[in-house]
Amino acid sequence: MSRAQLAILTNICLIEDLENHRVVMQYRSPESNRWSGYAFPGGHVENGEAFTESVIREIYEETGLTIKNPQLVGIKNWPLDSGERYIVFCYKTTEFSGTLRSSDEGEVSWVQKDQIPNLNLAYDMLLLMEMMEAPDKSEFFYRHRTEDGWEKKIF
Repeated sequence: MSRAQLAILTNICLIEDLENHRVVMQYRSPESNRWSGYAFPGGHVENGEAFTESVIREIYEETGLTIKNPQLVGIKNWPLDSGERYIVFCYKTTEFSGTLRSSDEGEVSWVQKDQIPNLNLAYDMLLLMEMMEAPDKSEFFYRHRTEDGWEKKIF
């Protein structure tokens, strides 16, 4: 039996302005996306690209910000019906420069961190953020679909 598994590799980054208690959020409208709501910006890892390089590139493309020293704080993953695995590398950084600007991927804005629960969030964003901020957690796994959604586990 082969141990190889096809995977789709992606990333997100929680960009935090500690001084002003705010983070960058991206809003994707339901009209133009497979999923909608507020989430952290990010995107796909290109073939041959290092994971850290990919999150730096994606954040610049989607927000106009140049981030430095993104720290890997967890992984979100789930099996696809096709047999592949979808993997999201979750990063955080407090080091950034540039001017925030939106892209075709969605509207970006600074959001007060304590206001995040009041937003129209993408699916499971609060659980994902909880995993990303917990020093003793590092994986958010959707085991399989149930009648009520996904069976979820945070490790």
